[in-house]
Amino acid sequence: MGIQSIKIENFQTDILILGAGGAGLFAALHAKQSNPQLDITIAVKGLLGKSGCTRMVQGGYNVALNPGDSIERHFMDTIVGGKWLPRQDLAWKLCETAIERVHELENELGCFFDRNPDGSLHQKAFAGQSFDRTAHKGDLTGIEIINRLMEKVWSLDLKKLEEHRAVELVPAMDGSGISGVLMIDLRSGQYRFVQARAVLLGTGAGPSMYRYHTPSGDKTCDGLAMALRYGLSLRDMEMVQFHPTGILAGSSTRMTGTILEEGLRGAGGYLLNGNGERFMSHYHAAAERATRDIVSRSMYNEIREGRSTPQGGLFIEMAHLGVENVRQKFPGMVKRCEDCGFDLAGGRVEVVPTAHYMMGGIEMDIDCSTASPGLYVAGEDAGGVHGANRLGGNGVANSTVFGGIAGEAMAAAHTAGAPMRDPDKNVIDAAITKTEYPFKQPPGDLMGLREDLWSNMWDHVGIVRSAEILKTGLEKIRQSRTSLMKTGLADGDRSFNLTWNDWLNIDNLLTVSEVIAEAALARTDSRGAHYREDFPDSGDLETTSFTRIHLDQDQIVQTMTPVDFTIVRPGESLIEGEAGAPPQPTAKQKP
Repeated sequence: MGIQSIKIENFQTDILILGAGGAGLFAALHAKQSNPQLDITIAVKGLLGKSGCTRMVQGGYNVALNPGDSIERHFMDTIVGGKWLPRQDLAWKLCETAIERVHELENELGCFFDRNPDGSLHQKAFAGQSFDRTAHKGDLTGIEIINRLMEKVWSLDLKKLEEHRAVELVPAMDGSGISGVLMIDLRSGQYRFVQARAVLLGTGAGPSMYRYHTPSGDKTCDGLAMALRYGLSLRDMEMVQFHPTGILAGSSTRMTGTILEEGLRGAGGYLLNGNGERFMSHYHAAAERATRDIVSRSMYNEIREGRSTPQGGLFIEMAHLGVENVRQKFPGMVKRCEDCGFDLAGGRVEVVPTAHYMMGGIEMDIDCSTASPGLYVAGEDAGGVHGANRLGGNGVANSTVFGGIAGEAMAAAHTAGAPMRDPDKNVIDAAITKTEYPFKQPPGDLMGLREDLWSNMWDHVGIVRSAEILKTGLEKIRQSRTSLMKTGLADGDRSFNLTWNDWLNIDNLLTVSEVIAEAALARTDSRGAHYREDFPDSGDLETTSFTRIHLDQDQIVQTMTPVDFTIVRPGESLIEGEAGAPPQPTAKQKP
C-alpha cells in the first residue's frame, strides 16, 4: 500500500491529552474546570479507566499532613533520596501541592482513604522517609483514585479516543511549536491526525524492556521515544528504579514481576535469602526500610553470590506480624499471592527486584511546558522531579499534582490565544512510511526479539553496571535493532493487528533502551538507582550534574549539565534531624 493511497482522517480539538492515568485524567479535569468551553480530547492506548499505571498503585500517596511533618521535611526526604539530582523547584512544587491535591481527592472526588480513630488520615511508613506520611486505601490506593477520577471525568463533555496508539508528534510547518499527533485507531487500523492547540504527553513511560518488570505490557515508553524523535531533551535516563519485591511466580505467567508494595517492609516485613536468613542489616542500618535502590542492590548481591531461592530469587516473610493482621491490612496482596500459590500472611513468598519506574524523562518547566510551544508533559513521562531515586508514594502524587498543573496551564494558554498550527505534512508522510515498514518485510520472531531485549537489559543495563557490561548491552541493543528491521508481519490486515502493535512497541523500547545505556555509560559515578561497580563512589555532591540526551539526525548527543541548587545545597538542610532516616514510632503514628 503506497503512502498516497493511505487515507488519513483529520480531527481538531483545543487540547489533546495522550494517556488516561492520574496525569491525563487530572489534566482533563483541571483544564475543564478552568474553562468549561474547551474542546478536550483524551486518547488512550487501551481503555479509559482500565489503562495507565496509576490504577496499579498499591502503596499510597505521600503528603505532609501530620502536625509533626512539614513540606520542608517531605522536600528534604525527596532531595536526599534523589541523591541531590532532582530539580529543586519541581520537587518543592510536588511536596507543596500534594497537600492541596489530596484534599481535592477526598473532598471533591470522594476518595475513601483509610483513617485513624480520631478521623485523621492514616499515614503509613514507606522507605527512605523521616516521617510516616503515606496516605492510602489499604493496598489498593490506585484503584480508589482512578475509580473516583473516572466517575468525575465521564461526567464531563469530553471526546474519548480509546484504543488509539500515538505514532508521532507532528511539528508545525513553520516550526512555531506542535501542531498535533498522528495516531492509529487499533480497532480499524485507520490513521488519524488530531490537530490541537495544546498537547499533553502523559503516556506513563514504563520500563518493560527488562526481564522482570511491573508495568503492563502496553507500557512501552512511547511518549519518551516520540519526544526524542520530535527533538526534545531527556534527563536522568540512566535512573531506572527497581522495586525490591516483585513476585517470582515462574516464567510461564505474567504475574512474575508484579510488585508487593513497600508497605510490607514499612510494616516490619522481613527479607530472607534462600538460606532463610535476614540479610539487609548487613548492607544498611535501616535494613528493610532502606530506600529502594539500596534494597534492590542488596538483594541482587545475595542472588549473585548464590544465596537465592529455588527459582533464583529471595523471600519476603510477614507471619511474625500476625496472620490475621496481615490479611486485614494487605488484602489485595494476600489475594494476589494466593493466585500465584503463595501464602503472604502465614508463609513465605518468593520475590525478585523488578523494573518499576523511570525517574528520568522529558525536561519540563514548573508549569509542565516543554521547549516546544504547545507541548506539555506530566507524570512518568516527565523528568527532574525524582532525580536518582523516587520515594515510594511520590509517584502517584507526582502524576496527580503535575497533571492538574498541566491542565490549568493548557487552559491558560488557550485563553491567551494559543494558535491552531498547520502541520508539517512531510513529518506525517515519513511517520506513516516508518509505521507501514513491517508490512513490507518477511514474517519473523518478534517474541524472540522481545525476550532477547529482556535478557540483555537485565544482564547488562540493570541493577549493577560497569563500562564493560554496558558496552556489551549497547552492542546487543543495536543488533536487536538490525534484527527488527528485517522482521515483518504475517498478517496484512490492519484491524486489531496486535503483532503490528507489538512491532511498534519493540521499536520504541529499543530506542529508549539505547538511551538508558548511553546515559548509564556517561555517568561515571554511583547515584541512587545507578550503580557502577567500576565507579562505586557518589563523587562530589557540590558539583553534581545530570545527564541530558537528545537526537541530532538520529544520533544520540549526550551532555552532563550541572544541577542548580536553588533551594538547598549539599551539606545544608531545611529540617532538624536526618532526612530519609526512618522515624522512631510513636503512639500518634501507629495505626
